[in-house]
Amino acid sequence: MKKRDCAAGTVPLFCPVRGERVTFAGERGTIPAARSRQGPPCGKEENRMKHQLLHNRWFLYLTEFFAGMSVMAVELGASRLMAPYFSSSQIVWTVIIGVIMIAMAVGNVWGGRMADKSKSPDRLYGRIIIAAVWIALIPFAGRWMIAGISFLLATFVTKNFLVWAALAACLVIFAFPCVLLGTVTPSLTKFTVEDLDDTGKTVGRLNALNTIGSIIGTFVPTFLTIPAVGTAATFLIFAGVLAAIGIAYFVFARKKTVTGIIAAAVIAGLCFALPSYSFAFWESDLTLEDESIYNYLQVKDDAHQTTLSTNVLFGVQSVQNKDGRLTGMYYDYALAAPCMAGMGGGDGTGRSVMILGMGSGTYAGYCVRYYPNAAVQGAEIDSKIADIARTHFGLPDTVEVAVADGRAYLAASEELFDVIMVDAYQDITIPFQLSSQEFFQEVAAHLKPEGVMVVNLNMTSRENGSINQYLCDTMASVFRYTYLADVPGNTNTEVFCTNADGLKERFDAGRTALTDAEYAAMMDTAAKRLTAYQGGEHILTDDKAPVEVLGMRVLDELIAGELAYYREHFTLREIVDMLG
Repeated sequence: MKKRDCAAGTVPLFCPVRGERVTFAGERGTIPAARSRQGPPCGKEENRMKHQLLHNRWFLYLTEFFAGMSVMAVELGASRLMAPYFSSSQIVWTVIIGVIMIAMAVGNVWGGRMADKSKSPDRLYGRIIIAAVWIALIPFAGRWMIAGISFLLATFVTKNFLVWAALAACLVIFAFPCVLLGTVTPSLTKFTVEDLDDTGKTVGRLNALNTIGSIIGTFVPTFLTIPAVGTAATFLIFAGVLAAIGIAYFVFARKKTVTGIIAAAVIAGLCFALPSYSFAFWESDLTLEDESIYNYLQVKDDAHQTTLSTNVLFGVQSVQNKDGRLTGMYYDYALAAPCMAGMGGGDGTGRSVMILGMGSGTYAGYCVRYYPNAAVQGAEIDSKIADIARTHFGLPDTVEVAVADGRAYLAASEELFDVIMVDAYQDITIPFQLSSQEFFQEVAAHLKPEGVMVVNLNMTSRENGSINQYLCDTMASVFRYTYLADVPGNTNTEVFCTNADGLKERFDAGRTALTDAEYAAMMDTAAKRLTAYQGGEHILTDDKAPVEVLGMRVLDELIAGELAYYREHFTLREIVDMLG
């Protein structure tokens, strides 16, 4: 190959001698050419290569691995931190994923520009330490910020409140650390690529390590840290890992570690605050506050009743009176189903009840009380809720509880039941697989000839095209007879379905035969609220069941009604003063 001179203003077509360091001269200065595989480093490049951590590149690869792991841990932690306030619906997940992906994209662009200007990884590891401190603070400051943002938005947002509140909270709380972590990959690419001939291989390794870290960062929080030690501790664990990476860099590089010392002190101090950590930080009388793979769990126990809630802002899932009396809530109205199935007045001999979404077992306990010889069983996907039913709500040992998805458990069963209760809807978090036409067909196939299905709808709305209309139309497309009973004083509606003629007649005969006065009086009340429902064309299927979007519309109505008082009586300044 012929060697060409590099005169000012010219650029050689080929590198003259493989291994030489060449500068391309031009009007804007000189640009160093990339070193070949055999070319020795020189100048500042040689100083960088003398750094033991960077020379072997294992530390840079390790950084990429833990950065990818931490991003996914933050994403999963975000869903758990926000679920008690905004639910864990697909809408909230979409907002979280969208915000984090945008933040990562911004970080990639910014990180690339910063990498081109940086001659050492100092700034990169400084950003990692800052991200670690921010992540550690998220569970402690984030709950205040979520409550404050929600309260402020409630003063002027009337449509799609859930989306806007979740979006604002995500942007404020989670975007910044993800932007910082997004700078890791482009920066590490700059410092790990030493030979253009190996660029593809090096970048491929970085991406592979980031992906593997992300996979582990998905499984560890979900199956290990969150169920074992909780969301707050999970944030602290991964923040500690990031901080350790940053501190190790500065220690081995023999550079100032003041930032690392501060980060370590902050994270360690927050660890001591974990025993008193609470999502419902304004509450002082909680009997239990815990987390499972599926839910935030809150139990209150006083002299009069025990309650279970999976949401810190509004709504309870279960209530049990200490004196054993009926609560007047939806479980009491759902007791009409055994009477409709011909069980009224008997002791339940030869009868069976299945509950999909057992919860704390309030309804199961009622069935055992009034029909002691009936076989009562249920499916509850959350094992911790099943344990709470035994330890805090006194679920009878005779009730068999399977920890499983309700539909899957029912499909695997060959039993036929007199009553099947579906109570698996939590606010906007409605499992689509338990709302479709195919699911209700499965329920119908497991009912005896005069069997009755009762479904608890917890977001009542009579607007055309509401989630309730879709659910009721879907049920009516499977069952010949559908009846509704609104529960006064809350947002619940009980839906009773059967394919047998004479449901109302059996109900009347069954309730008049009841020997328990309180139960009989409750059934008289339910009978007065019972109305027939004519099905329509709003059908949900396994293929198309937009329950989150439909549920959000009803949730907007409910939130608007609850917050109307504050909008009418308080100005924005007064609300800010209250939060301060």
